[in-house]
Amino acid sequence: MKRRKLLVLIATALATLLLVMGLPILTSSPVSAQSNNNLLISAAASLKEALEEIKPLYQQSKPNVKINYNFGSSGALQQQIEQGAPADIFISAAKKQVDALEQKGLLVAGTRNIIAKNRLVLVVPKNVVGITSFYSLKDAKVKKIAIGEPRSVPAGQYAQQVLEKLKIWSEIKSKLVFANNVRQVLASVESGNADAGLVYITDAKISDKVKVVVTADEKYHSPIIYPLAVVKRSKNVDAAKEFSQFLSSNQAKTVFKKYGFILP
Repeated sequence: MKRRKLLVLIATALATLLLVMGLPILTSSPVSAQSNNNLLISAAASLKEALEEIKPLYQQSKPNVKINYNFGSSGALQQQIEQGAPADIFISAAKKQVDALEQKGLLVAGTRNIIAKNRLVLVVPKNVVGITSFYSLKDAKVKKIAIGEPRSVPAGQYAQQVLEKLKIWSEIKSKLVFANNVRQVLASVESGNADAGLVYITDAKISDKVKVVVTADEKYHSPIIYPLAVVKRSKNVDAAKEFSQFLSSNQAKTVFKKYGFILP
């Protein structure tokens, strides 16, 4: 019993000493609100490398903001947000998906902005010869042409517009292989599983296994833009707004330009 009282007196004295010295006493209360500064950005797959490089640049001035990315096709990401999946910011490779979310009241008003533009190109494996234009896709030697699924992948939508404008869509439709996002299109051409594919110029620039045959004329497709907006369901709207603004800063623009994106 005496020993127990002695231990209590020692513990009390130690706590008092810590208070006098100004040292913290461990409690169950959180030390910081860092967990409230987590941001999840759902972004078009074609932005992957650029956004990954921008992340540490932003965290130099905002070290307590933890940024996570969810990359995929813009259509799939749109559906995820509509179905209640967590996201603080949505960055699409076309305005259609952002329009849809805006019309459903799922975006924070006044946060919509275009951060970059792109171009659509026809690519083939690096060792392939004889494909010199979009019209070459009609040749019998071209068996498979990879494009994004037009219903959900903006790059596929742009590809269909170009091929229809050139009046060759119906002739080559049986050769088309549809991918879930533009990076799958690139991978199909890189591996030789497709004889050709339509991707963004930024995708072609990061690959040493494909070459660009031709760049699609912009008059043949809708403008290729990357609009972003803060998702209304976000629990970190202020932090999301700050990161969104950073994506239009000179630092971010330098990175986008490095990867071949066109500044708005």
